[in-house]
This record gives sequence, C-alpha cells and structure tokens, in this order.
Amino acid sequence: MTEHEASAVAEQASTATTGTEAETISSAVPSEDVSSQQPTSTKRRRKANAEAAEADHPSLFAINLDDPELPSANMPFPLRVEAAILLADRPVSDARIAEVLGLVPPSTRPLKDGEAEPAADSELSARDSAALVARRREAIRLVREAVDTLNQQYASTNRAFRIESVSGGRQMLTIAAFGPILSRMKGARAQTRLSQAALETLAIIAYRQPMLRAQLEAIRGVACGEVLRSLMERRLVKIVGRAEEVGRPMLYGTTPEFLRVFGIANLSDLPQAKDLR
Repeated sequence: MTEHEASAVAEQASTATTGTEAETISSAVPSEDVSSQQPTSTKRRRKANAEAAEADHPSLFAINLDDPELPSANMPFPLRVEAAILLADRPVSDARIAEVLGLVPPSTRPLKDGEAEPAADSELSARDSAALVARRREAIRLVREAVDTLNQQYASTNRAFRIESVSGGRQMLTIAAFGPILSRMKGARAQTRLSQAALETLAIIAYRQPMLRAQLEAIRGVACGEVLRSLMERRLVKIVGRAEEVGRPMLYGTTPEFLRVFGIANLSDLPQAKDLR
C-alpha cells in the first residue's frame, strides 16, 4: 500500500469514528433537555389541552342537570339558580353559583407558604385538569342561560325585581321605579348620604384611578384629606399602591363595595362624559 493510499484509509476511519461518537453523544442527551430549550406558553398549552379534552372526551365535562346526586335535583334548574342568588347577601359570581349547585367541585384553594403542590400523574392529570376547566366553562354557561330565563319570566309577569350584574357577581335587586316604597320601608333606619364634596371626590377617583391625593386636590382645588378618610371608612375607596416617584406617595382607587353600592357590574359600565351632557 502506498503512502497516499494509507493516508486516505486513515482519514476515512477518522471520519467514521467521529460520526459514531456524534451519534453516541446525541443519543445520550435526554429528549426533555432538547425540548426544554424550546419555550412554550403555559396558557397556550392548557388551552390546547382543554380543547383536546372537549373534542376527544365530551363525557368528562358533560353536565346532567337531572342527576339525582345534585342538590334539589327534582326542581327546575332556573329555580335552583334563583334560590342560590336569593340566599346570598352580596353579589355572587356565576362560578360560585355553579359550585353551590354541585355542577363543579369548589375551586382549588391557594397554597400557603411552604406548602407542597399536590402530586400529578403527568398526562392523565393534565387531561383531567383540562376536562375540569371545560366542565366549569359549561357550568357557567348554563347558569347564565338560567339567569336570562329568570329575567325574561320576571319581565313578562311584571315582577318588581330583576337579577342584575353587580360588582362582578349576581344580585337580586328591585326596579328603580319602586325606590320610593323602599325608602318608606326603611324610614326607621338612619340613612346617611354622601356629601356633595364626597360625591365629587369619589367621581374623580372612579374615572381617573389610580391617582395621587395631590392630583385629586389639584382637580378639586381644595384639600381632600378628610373626605378621603371618610370614603375609606365607608369602604368606597382604598389604597391600591404607591407611585414610582420621590417619596412613594399612595395611589387611591375604588373598591368592590363602590360597585355594589352604585349597582355597577364593573368600571367599564361607568357613564361616559358624552352621556352625562
């Protein structure tokens, strides 16, 4: 064998060895290490799992309203929803109504500091969780349909009340036309009203929140310390944070109690300036 042929054989052997070593190294790297280098959105993955559960396993989230295991299963479902709302002394969310009626299990409570998360069986647990999300969504849809049915019945029979969306939940409220009657019924109670200054201050905070006390006083042109304290005692205003500036002054905003007192579902329902003219 000539020197040139020997060099070619040695080079070929070196290439083959390198390729074999590369394959060995590649096979030794765990597949999860490779996949971990590809960022994945948790929300997107959960949504995909929920959609897969709905498509492949409809029985996991289907709800039988006539299930004898449900409380008061012998009563029409809209009446069960009505009873749950009547029982609540404050606005109750659609999700909470679904839990009270036994359509879905109670929401998982938040973990305390140092508490371990419950064990999971990877794919099976993820699929069950996705199915539960789908079932909860279906339960909320059924509750909303029942509320619409009840309000239609109330309107058709000229009832004095409706189920309204207030402060992120549902509450049974009388129609505004019956306000004078309710005022007479509650005449024995001392009804404290907000002063004009308090109403002005509350309106400014509601539309401009979060805002500083200095900004509030600049708009009103007077000191607002006492008025702010009064609104906070009534649980209509609260401290929502601190501004990122010198001294870290406090920022003020409205509370869920503000929405409840004024019969507003959320801040987006506040009347616009053009509607007030």
